[in-house]
Amino acid sequence: MASALLLVVSVASAQVPDDASRELKHQRPAAEKPTKKKRSKTDTAKPAEATRKPVVCTPIEGSPGLEPMSVWRDCADTPEMVTMPGGSFLMGELGETGLLYERPIREVQIKPFAMGRYEVTFIEWDDCHAAGFCMTRPDDKGWGRGFHPVINVTWVDAQQYVAWLSRKTGQSYRLPTEAEWEYAARAGTTSSFPWGESLAATCDYANAFDISGHNERPNWFWSVFCVDGYAYTAPVGSFPPNPWGLYDMQGNVWEWTQDCWHSDYTGAPTDGSAWISGGECEKRVNRGGGWGNHPRTLRVAKRDADSATGYGDAFGFRVVRDLPAPPDRPPGERPATTEPDLSPPATTSTSESSPVQDVLDTPPAAGP
Repeated sequence: MASALLLVVSVASAQVPDDASRELKHQRPAAEKPTKKKRSKTDTAKPAEATRKPVVCTPIEGSPGLEPMSVWRDCADTPEMVTMPGGSFLMGELGETGLLYERPIREVQIKPFAMGRYEVTFIEWDDCHAAGFCMTRPDDKGWGRGFHPVINVTWVDAQQYVAWLSRKTGQSYRLPTEAEWEYAARAGTTSSFPWGESLAATCDYANAFDISGHNERPNWFWSVFCVDGYAYTAPVGSFPPNPWGLYDMQGNVWEWTQDCWHSDYTGAPTDGSAWISGGECEKRVNRGGGWGNHPRTLRVAKRDADSATGYGDAFGFRVVRDLPAPPDRPPGERPATTEPDLSPPATTSTSESSPVQDVLDTPPAAGP
């Protein structure tokens, strides 16, 4: 699907769009010419070590909460997390509306993990930027910073944030795997959406392209029939959580995952790990749909992919944290962790010398 984003750079197409909905992140009016942005050297230059503020985190007693659906955080100024139970589920489109790249359906086993209760906000991102570890200060387009989800961040940018959070807390933070993301978004359901099968109910549960958005973007022809109250991004937590206590898994912004893009699930892992072998690793999978999409794009099984160095006003992310291994885990089973390289990419090019593998030479595979 060709992704036509507002103010997008290096965003590559991954799929063919569904019918007339043109399931795009954003659609530029036909009369407009795309405007590409290049980040300046000041955006991507690595700051001197002396400019970085000390990483200090005072752990909160009782964290992490290991009971399923418990809500906790490692420190007073780190993201709230929700503990996801382990289990198995059928991954992929279970109904009749899915596309080939959402199949074949397979059973996946997931280990317990913790997922961000909300999408990462501008407040949280700006803390990382002020500390000198997140290189860019993304544009909010005038829609609001604060508790709005951070936008205009690349997959590479997100890797800098989780690396900083890992260093700050002494714990293992990362992006979710695609399997973990769908497992958490389904939250034990098997319907197209966590709230059921109804498209008409979308505005009660999620921020998608609605009448408010159409009033602002009349040239976007996939306007719908309801009002969710937000023409653009909404502050996180503005809509009800899913059954497992996670907010905005559908809508608001597309969320980066760790996985490389593959055109279907043939040969995909069944243990919940990130699929980082084969495929097109210059592209990374994103999930959930965004504020500018038709409600059908918010299906739990819906997949998309874009350049790992691409960014736009519908790209954001949430974090995952590994949980302690069970007491009976065999010694040495947990792989040793090394501190990732926090250096920013040298370029935003998507050529073979792109910085996708430079940020983390071996992206985390997933799970504790």
